[in-house]
Formats: sequence, C-alpha cells, structure tokens
Amino acid sequence: MANNSNPSTPASTGIATGKPTGESVGLDRRRLLVGGAAAAAASLAACGGESADTGGSAAVQTSQRVTWRLASSFPRSLDTIFGGAEDLAETVEELSDGRFRIIPYPSGEIVPGLQVLDAIQAGTVQVGHTASYYYTGKNSALAFDTAVPFGLNARQQNAWLYSEGGDLMRALFSDFGVIPFPAGNTGTQMGGWFRSQVNDLNDLKGLKMRIPGLGARVLSDLGVTVQTIAGGETYQALERGAVDAAEWVGPYDDERLGFHKIAKNYYYPGWWEPGPNLSALVGQKAWDELPAEYKSIFKVATYKANVNMLAKYDALNPKALTSIKAGGVALRPFSPEIMNACSEASRDLFASESAADPAYARLFESWDKYRRESNEWFGAAESSLAKFSFG
Repeated sequence: MANNSNPSTPASTGIATGKPTGESVGLDRRRLLVGGAAAAAASLAACGGESADTGGSAAVQTSQRVTWRLASSFPRSLDTIFGGAEDLAETVEELSDGRFRIIPYPSGEIVPGLQVLDAIQAGTVQVGHTASYYYTGKNSALAFDTAVPFGLNARQQNAWLYSEGGDLMRALFSDFGVIPFPAGNTGTQMGGWFRSQVNDLNDLKGLKMRIPGLGARVLSDLGVTVQTIAGGETYQALERGAVDAAEWVGPYDDERLGFHKIAKNYYYPGWWEPGPNLSALVGQKAWDELPAEYKSIFKVATYKANVNMLAKYDALNPKALTSIKAGGVALRPFSPEIMNACSEASRDLFASESAADPAYARLFESWDKYRRESNEWFGAAESSLAKFSFG
C-alpha cells in the first residue's frame, strides 16, 4: 500500500518540465516538491506553534548524507499501519534526492513494539513510529497524543494537535528528550472481538481483554482483567485463550490478522479510540544534528503520512467489514448500560488524574475546552446531516 502514494509522471509526456526523459521529469519534480516542502513546513508548523527552518531553497542544497533508523510498533504484515513508516521514509528520501534516508524496522526487529520510546531515549534509533498511549506507565498524559476515551475523532485530533495541543504535547515529550510529530491516524476504531457476548456489566467482570491506553484503565475499574499486548502477538493470545477478547484497529487490519477465525462477536464502537493519532517520535539529539533543510523535509513527510494513512483506512475498511460479515461474524453494539458506565468511569478517571497532577490538569483543560467547542460545531454541521441518507 505504501508504494502507491507517489505515482510517477509518465516519462514520455514531459508535462511538468517540457523535457522528454523520465529522469529529467523526476529531478524537476523533486525540486518542485522540495520548494513546496519548505513553504508548507513553514505554514503548517506555524499552525502548530512550532518554528520551521526552511532554508528558503527550491532544491536540495545540503550535501550532507544522513541515515536514520526507525523502529515501528507494528508488524510488517499490517501494510497500512506499518506503511505509515514506509510512506514517511519514501517521502524523505525522494525530497532529499536520496541524501536523507530513513530505514523503517517493524516491531521486534530492533526492539519489541511496546519499547519504541525507550529505544529512542537510549539512542538505539533516531526515530520511532508508534502510539504514545503505549507509554502511559511513564506518564498517563501521553495518551492525549494518541486518543483518550470518548474523545476526539481523527479530524478533531489533528486540529487539536496542530494547534494548542501540539505545544502542550511537545512540552510533555521534552521531559523524555523526544519531539512528537503526528504521522498517521486509523480513524474511529472498533470495539473488538469477543468469544462470548457481553450484554451488561456483569459480563465484563473477570473478562480477560487485550486493550491499551486509558481505555484499559476504565475497563479495569469495571472488572475487566486487561492486558497490553503488541499487535503482532494478539492473534496468538486470543487463539490460546490467554485473552477472552481483543481489540486492535478495524475491519481491514483485523481481517488480515485473522481474528474473525477465532471470535465471532465483533463489537462497536471503540469508545476508547475515536480518532487515534500515531506519532513519529524523534530523539532531540538526532533532531538537533539534522540540517535545517532536512528538518523541513521531515515535517512535510509526516504531514503526508498522516493524510495518507487515514485515507487508506477509510477506503479499505468498508470492503473489509462487508467481507467479515459475510463470513458469519455478528456485528454487535455495546449496550447502553456498558456505554454509560464506561463514560462515567472515564470522567472519573480524568478528574482523579487532573487532581493529582497540575501538568495533566492543564493539558486536560485545553483538550476538554476544544472537545466541547468542536463537538458543538460538528454536531450542528455534520452529525445532523449524517442522520439523513439516501438509504
């Protein structure tokens, strides 16, 4: 999938430059993209409260060759979510005319998927592609970089991270010597795969479920035994009975992982992940050593990866859901009793965390203010329209 994001201009047309050869077209395209990258980085970074060093050049001027290693939290077999790292690497290499390279490694090749942040801090890799809520054990506020229960959809999450939320998240990550860049989103996720039906709160008690982030804490408060397991290991855990239920992403990835072969109850919605952002986390030392021109290129590459991933999921998930349902899986909504209890437990969690940590409280206040204002806007302009359909 990742290789489909940069279609080449036909070599014979010379449309972009009036030159006949594919090599010339490609070279001028890179110059155009790098010039656009510098301008776009300056404009978009300004929206996120971050200064951009563009160098003001319309073509690659830096001769320095840089190679970074990227550790992903995701297996190579999940082509769309791991493809976000590949997309990022391909764009960086193209815009730098091959001088700045990023080599992506899937989960387990350098470090396990849930140890990506540790690898960046240790200098084992310069950059990681991961979900920040995997590291709430270090600081629970890191979840706001990805998703929190009953929070923001993908568009809202992007809007918040590219505005005030981005400043707050960068300040939080600075404690870890890391800079975050939004670099992908799956869109609203599903509620997961369950061997048996869960109709009320009693059915949750004692249930063993794979789920990360703050959603895990909410379900734990309701009696679920939660486990944080990397995506590539989740199928085996469900197959062996180590867990009774597991959530991952949505129909496309879930079908590829084969969950429908084991569990026949597919629940929705994934209230804990309404619009989960994936971040490219860069070590501060590596960033400081990067030429200004490559910084601009990297920023633009993250924007592109962010847009591409969500678009791919939105294109692939509908077909996969149809296929899953045709295979005998029951699509089930969580009951109002469960949803209301989870919502109340989420509010209690936010309140207790805010009371315990002033830094968390400041971040939550920004997030919650935006959430309320944005929900009013989305409710008036879009949700109302979604109630009507051609059928």
